[in-house]
Formats: sequence, C-alpha cells, structure tokens
Amino acid sequence: MNGTVNIKYFTNDKIDKVKWDGCISSAGNGLIYGYSFYLDKMAKHWDALVLGNYEAVMPLTRNKKFGIKYLYQPFLSAQLGVFGNNIDSLTLESFLKAIPEDFKYLDIYLNHGNVFAIDTFKLYQRNNYVLDLDKPYDQLYKNYRENIQRNIKKALQLGCRSGKGFDVEEVIALAVQQMRNRDKETNDNIDRFRKLYRLLNEKQMATTYGIFSAKEQLLASAVFFFSHSRAYYVLVGNHPDGKTIGASHALIDAFIKDYAGKDILLDFEGSDIRNLAFFYSSFGALEEKYAGLKLNRLPFYLKWLKK
Repeated sequence: MNGTVNIKYFTNDKIDKVKWDGCISSAGNGLIYGYSFYLDKMAKHWDALVLGNYEAVMPLTRNKKFGIKYLYQPFLSAQLGVFGNNIDSLTLESFLKAIPEDFKYLDIYLNHGNVFAIDTFKLYQRNNYVLDLDKPYDQLYKNYRENIQRNIKKALQLGCRSGKGFDVEEVIALAVQQMRNRDKETNDNIDRFRKLYRLLNEKQMATTYGIFSAKEQLLASAVFFFSHSRAYYVLVGNHPDGKTIGASHALIDAFIKDYAGKDILLDFEGSDIRNLAFFYSSFGALEEKYAGLKLNRLPFYLKWLKK
C-alpha cells in the first residue's frame, strides 16, 4: 500500500464514523470488532490512526491509570490493529510508529491481516481457530473427531434439544457464574456487552444459541455475532450439569447444522489455551494466526506498572 506516511491521529470526536465504518466494511481483513459502534460500546475510550481518506485505519483503545495513558484490548474484542486493503509490513510498521509517544504502555492484539515480521516492533503470535461452513453438513460432520460425535449423540439420547433467539440474559447469567474473581470491572464489561448485544440484535447481527435438557434447563449457551461472512462465537455460558453430557458439543453442532453450505466462517475467537484449541480443532477448525504487541515505554522507576 502506498502513502503510508500520510497517517494522522484523530481524537474520537474528530473521527468521521461513516467513513470509518465504510473502511471496516470493505477491508479485506475487516472484522466486527473494528466497527465504530462496536468500539463505542466495548472500549472505555478510543481514538484513531487514519491513513489518507480512510484507506486504512487503526483504533487506539485507550485508558488512563495513575495519570499514565495506555492502550489496552477491550473485553470481547479479540482482534483489532490495522484494517484496510493490501496491508503490508511497511503499512503496519508505519501505523505502529504513528502511535503517539504519550501512550506509555501498550498491550494490544492486532489481526490476522497484520502478521508480519517487523524489525522495529517485537510482535508475538496468537492463535485463533476458524471453520469454513461452505460444505454440506454431512461432510462437515465427518470431519469431527470421534469424541465430538460421541458427545453429540449422548446429548441427543438424553433428550436434549437446541434452541436459538432466546433472551441474552440467560447466556449472561451462566457466563457470569463461570467468571472467577468477579469485580467492578467485570460488571462494567458485562454491562457494555449487554448494550452491544441489543444494538447488534436490532441490526440482525447477533443471536443466542443454547442446548436445553429434557426438563428445559439451559445447559450450554452462546452468543454469536455476524459480519464479514463470519460468525463469531463471542460469549459462552455453560452450566456444570452440561459438562458430562456433551451439551457444549451439541451446541456448536447445532449452529454448524443451521449454517452448513453457506459462505460463512465460524470464528471460535481462540485459543492459546491448549484444551480449548484442541476442542475447537476437534470440529475440523483450522488455525488462523494473528499478532499481539506489548510495549513498555514507562520510565525505569515505573516499569513494574503493567496497567
């Protein structure tokens, strides 16, 4: 991409949100997390780096602690970074160099279109798993590992059924129960997500899926978001009673069955956790690498501060 030196920093009130969302929508590496309405809901604050007339963009999700400004990754925003077409290593490097120096600590994730080796920044690799659903269901099912198929059959034999489009609060309730060390920030993040879901649901970009027991108890649940021919497995809530009967396996299978044969990529949003990576790959999902960046510009006497 040419013209990479023409990158400007905009505070949030100066961003042209229409042009911004147009760039995210048409970007070859566009993702739902990059839309202004997603960032408005999930980020505490965000500014932007913009190339030319919104040919490429990078959100700067920011906050401040102890008077120190830093960049962080918002809750349920798996990949950000530079969005646009024909992004190359020079473009990415130019954007990263354009991050204002007054952001003293950076801990952010880029995206699958930002995987380059750059001499001036030490990027590290993160792992995602995606499954292309453009094949018939029978063919997709044959690619499941045997233990996945066995767990799906177990859930069905016990009278479980799938459901979708139910109240998101049911998913949230189960998800919150799973969260350890819940604090004020967790509550804030959940409130942000609740508002985001309402917005995306109105835009027909979000839905809920669940597995219910024979007694109509919700055993496994998830929220899916949709954009850029992707379905994002965003928020998961599982009941302890569903662990031994294959409820979570049956949930993903139900989603795959509904969308099989369509031009859509099921995005599992991870994972670097070995057990989760194995679980996702067991459905036939393939690894999709993306980049992360940690950079500490704090004075030596404050290096111990992370956020």
